[in-house]
Amino acid sequence: MSHSVAVVIVTYNSAAEVGACLAALRQHACKEDGTGAALEVVVVDNASGDGSCEIVETQAPFAKLIRNRTNRGFAAAVNQGVRASLSPLVLLLNPDAVLETGLDDLVRAFESSEVGAAGGRLVDSLGKWQRGFNVRSFPTPSALALEVLLANRVWPRNPVNRRYRMLGMDPLREQDVDQPAGAFLMFSREIWEKLGGLDEAFHPLWFEDVDFCLRIRQTGRRIRYIPGAVARHTGGHSVWPVPVQIRQLAWYGSFLQFCHKHYSAGTYRGLQAATAAGLCMRWCACWWGAGDRNERKAYGSALKMVMGSQAARSVSANVGPAPIVESRSS
Repeated sequence: MSHSVAVVIVTYNSAAEVGACLAALRQHACKEDGTGAALEVVVVDNASGDGSCEIVETQAPFAKLIRNRTNRGFAAAVNQGVRASLSPLVLLLNPDAVLETGLDDLVRAFESSEVGAAGGRLVDSLGKWQRGFNVRSFPTPSALALEVLLANRVWPRNPVNRRYRMLGMDPLREQDVDQPAGAFLMFSREIWEKLGGLDEAFHPLWFEDVDFCLRIRQTGRRIRYIPGAVARHTGGHSVWPVPVQIRQLAWYGSFLQFCHKHYSAGTYRGLQAATAAGLCMRWCACWWGAGDRNERKAYGSALKMVMGSQAARSVSANVGPAPIVESRSS
């Protein structure tokens, strides 16, 4: 039986999550009677130390496992997985995303040659749609400025943030969108090859899926949101155990990389200044009791990086090892 979909899962200390993810794939998509999408499954492990690889080998003998000796970052691991597969469609699935349906609805979206990617519906453990995370508009400079300046926390339903996070979207309506979350994103191999894969300059993580979707749309292809394909998603399982300083350096570094790549020099400098101002506010807030000493040091380190001349070009040298399985900008 030929494969129509390759599922690429990137793991990093995902032992507590990946078993359920793989079991659901087998239950909902790897159908023994030959109906539905036939899958090839590729798991790329970025040097986990918690037995993630052993769980994959034991519970999913149908999966191809790639063991990296070092943490190569999320985008690089995804590209590895795609290169190791052959199917015309690729599903990028986080190890903490558990399928609750098959993939047929997502596959049907690609019957139109105009479609380059499609995302399913992500729900939490209670079945509630992950509004603001699952689907977003492409970030505008104003949306990003409000994000780094804390305005979206103080007034989360401001008009700019409502548009950016699609807070008024009907989650049950199939529609064209800008950027579904990379936690549950299908794309054609043809468009991946045309774009040269995910941009590995977003290292170790964050903003690589936003950049990928933006480049897909720039080719003239459509991106669809398919609510009939559902996955239960935890989110952040590999991010929060990591020291706050590494998290902040990774997020702000990738943020500036995105701004440097997609905006004019003048707009980039404005966003760099807004980011520095926002970090100063966060640093001061920690002194006033809104955070601890570690958070204050993390914001100070991020501020130094933001003001550095190479901040927008490379963050990998600054952050060292970091989690790589949560692909969402914020």
